[in-house]
Amino acid sequence: MSSPANIVIYTTAVCPYCVAAKNFLHSKGQTWSEVRIDTDAEVRRKMIDATGRTSVPQIFINDTHVGGYDDMIALHRKGGLESLLEGGA
Repeated sequence: MSSPANIVIYTTAVCPYCVAAKNFLHSKGQTWSEVRIDTDAEVRRKMIDATGRTSVPQIFINDTHVGGYDDMIALHRKGGLESLLEGGA
């Protein structure tokens, strides 16, 4: 059995897409680390540098930038999310 995926989600306190992303991942039996960008300007800057985006959520699975909620759902619909969650690239 493979080890669980390392998931990091950059969020803010009031973000419906962040909640939707976490609910979706929870439904897949996943856990994640949450990084709040609204409480730390340096963390927000690092997220923007890493993603080129200012919106949240920004989701990383095993160091692969998936994007936001819509990006994650699109990847799921194409059948690509499960391989990432299973540790594949």
